[in-house]
Amino acid sequence: MEGLMLARVLRDLSGQLPLRTLGWAFPDETTAALLLDGPRLGGQTNLVLAYRPPQPVVYLSRERLRGDPRSPFQRFLAARVRGDLLRAEQLKLDRVITLHFAGETGFVDQPPTRLLFEVTGRNANLLVLDEGEGFEGRIVMAAREITGSRNRFRTIRTGGRYTPPPPYEKLDPRTLTSEQSQTLRHMPVGRWREQLDGMGPLLGAELARRADLGPAEVPGEAWPRVLAAVQSLVADPTVSEGALQDGAREAARGEKAATLRKALREPLDKRVTLLRNQLADVTRAEAGLTDAARDRQEADLLMAYAHTVPTGASSVTLPAFDGSGEQPVSLEPQLSAVQNAEKRYARARRREEVYLRLAEREDTLRAELAEAEARVQALDTADLPDLEALNTRVQQERPEKSPYGTRFTTPSGLEALVGRNNKENATLTHRVGRSMDWWFHAQGYPGSHVLVRGGGRDLDLPDILYAARLAAANSKARGSSNVPVDYTRIKHVWKPRGAPAGQVHYTDQKTVFVDGTLPE
Repeated sequence: MEGLMLARVLRDLSGQLPLRTLGWAFPDETTAALLLDGPRLGGQTNLVLAYRPPQPVVYLSRERLRGDPRSPFQRFLAARVRGDLLRAEQLKLDRVITLHFAGETGFVDQPPTRLLFEVTGRNANLLVLDEGEGFEGRIVMAAREITGSRNRFRTIRTGGRYTPPPPYEKLDPRTLTSEQSQTLRHMPVGRWREQLDGMGPLLGAELARRADLGPAEVPGEAWPRVLAAVQSLVADPTVSEGALQDGAREAARGEKAATLRKALREPLDKRVTLLRNQLADVTRAEAGLTDAARDRQEADLLMAYAHTVPTGASSVTLPAFDGSGEQPVSLEPQLSAVQNAEKRYARARRREEVYLRLAEREDTLRAELAEAEARVQALDTADLPDLEALNTRVQQERPEKSPYGTRFTTPSGLEALVGRNNKENATLTHRVGRSMDWWFHAQGYPGSHVLVRGGGRDLDLPDILYAARLAAANSKARGSSNVPVDYTRIKHVWKPRGAPAGQVHYTDQKTVFVDGTLPE
């Protein structure tokens, strides 16, 4: 249900307010009907709130509706949302409305409340808010609880604070002027709805029909016809059967595009976050060079004055080499001066090695980040055909999954399986692999077992390098250069007695050095 349609229902209702309410009926699990009575209504009328996604609606009906509450929310609604209906408001022409109830006195007094209806497709919701003005307040009860696991951008929880959708800037079709219409005359009439508040695919298709233009047709000097059609839609936002079909088709395409965009964007967002974190690692490693320089300086002092350092001392003051004065050096009392120095040298060497390893990839990381951010930006503006083509390409590029590890194909067409955890590593090595198959693992790093099913024959060098890069890229050495990878026949790999899953010993191995990045 679109904003102008909601505005028409509220317009018909607001002219009769305030109205006496005669109670609630619940025809099904996601429909609530409020029976209204008043002399200006000409009889009893139901205000029907159907909040089932993805097509929630609000309408007035004289049909006799019945039904007891079928859920805790409906029981709460019947018991607590009572009293005269005082006001009905709409947030601009958005698909959010609020109904204000006066409350009632009796054996158990019921305070004034607001009933807020988000008529928003898949995210439709009905909320009871405490007394107040506008569209914000404490949520007393919600028909659908929206947690962070379901929606990371917006949560709706009983007892929490309700915040309306973020503001936006669109033209109000109820006050659309000739000057404003002329600014849209170069835009296809089917896209006018993007600039006009309260209009979606259905009313966009109806606008084109009433203006006697095709959805892709630019009105140009015929903009007065479109303006007249907009004004007629404001007065009567009903949709003809042909426009209903066209609008429903466009809505379905929009829904499909949104679903594809979300599915394609999620891994890209993760990729962008990963690359930014890796670049932050480079910055932190660069800052660590200062600590490495200090460690080396202190280690040099300890080596030079080791004969003067008392045994078991926790700190010592030594003369600086540049003559700037005395320099305090902390010590580990259980170690000798030389051992303290060696420990500092080792720590400095590790920090320098980390920086050099990360610095080698900094340019590559920045290029990959720029590419990933560009793909995210392109994804936001892509239409449905582009999204479908991109999704097809992603599916084709995605490695084929198997029950035992991720499946790849080597340059000569052999099957390569990569374990995704310790259990899969053990399964590949000890159950799936045959004695003459080839086994790869990054030397000295925790990581995946890679099994190449060669049918007993020797591997060509491209296959060896391909499988080795798979092993390096799926280990703790990922992203490094010159990663040593051992490979041998499965028959030379065994599990020590009592060892956990995935832990092995092997012999008769050969070693190759490759980059820790996935092969093309």
